[in-house]
Amino acid sequence: MAYSVDETKEVTEGVDHMQYIITGATGHLGRQITNQMLKRVAATDLILAVNTPAKAIDFANAGLTVQAIDYQNLASLTAAFAGGDILIYVASLTYDRVSRIRELENVIAAAETAGVQSIVAMSFFADQTNNPFTMAPFYAYLPTRLAGSKLKYAVMRNALYADPLIPYLPELIARKHLIYPVGDQAMSFISQADSAEAFATVATTPALRDHGRHFLLSQPNTFTMPELGAIMTQVTGHSIGYAPVTTAEFAQIYAAEGDGAELASMYQAGARGLLNQPSHDFTAITGHAPTTMADFLTAGWRQTQI
Repeated sequence: MAYSVDETKEVTEGVDHMQYIITGATGHLGRQITNQMLKRVAATDLILAVNTPAKAIDFANAGLTVQAIDYQNLASLTAAFAGGDILIYVASLTYDRVSRIRELENVIAAAETAGVQSIVAMSFFADQTNNPFTMAPFYAYLPTRLAGSKLKYAVMRNALYADPLIPYLPELIARKHLIYPVGDQAMSFISQADSAEAFATVATTPALRDHGRHFLLSQPNTFTMPELGAIMTQVTGHSIGYAPVTTAEFAQIYAAEGDGAELASMYQAGARGLLNQPSHDFTAITGHAPTTMADFLTAGWRQTQI
């Protein structure tokens, strides 16, 4: 959903007209952040820095500025960030650590050169030094790199997205079991909609945005796989239990999708208890609780049945 310039006027009275840049604004999270920002600031106060501008034509038609960027091209980032005050950095979707770190370096350098004041950076909670997840080194590096930059910043550490569970339900119904190789360990989740709301709130609240704070975006309850299966059973009316495969088997099962090994490394972290991180930060940021897993799955499942 996109908003017109007129539709955002009533929600921007009294708001300082800072210029906000959003990278990755055509992706799943980026689009939701953009729509959340349009509830808080005028369309003319947003700059969308995207890899493929054609995917942002709806936003451009609504009055938002759309700039083409290449994360690996410093000049393109510097040009796109010019005139911006606050940067919401949604990283590219890649499992190439070297490329992602080079991307971060370019984003920070471009922001500093362009005169950006603050950055609200997307991160992930699989960032511990003993975490085997393929991208853990990047997420461990990100906050320390920001601390050494010239920018004010906030780090938004997302838990596992609950969203992919919805399209996964038909496969789980057919399998009759969740197969994540995490044993008896619980894992933490957040919906992209809730994450986006938290991002937009932090980006427009200097007290949250500008003091090097780290926020964990996670539901306050965590779930073992039998517990998650029980919720799915109640929601769908189909029995979904838990029969874990090995990490190697999981990687092989999803190898054809291109990220089997990387996802297996993440669930290896889950098996060590490293993805069990409940939090009340979302409530502290927004003033209300995040959507519960049961409510999220119920709403998503109903949409698939229409």
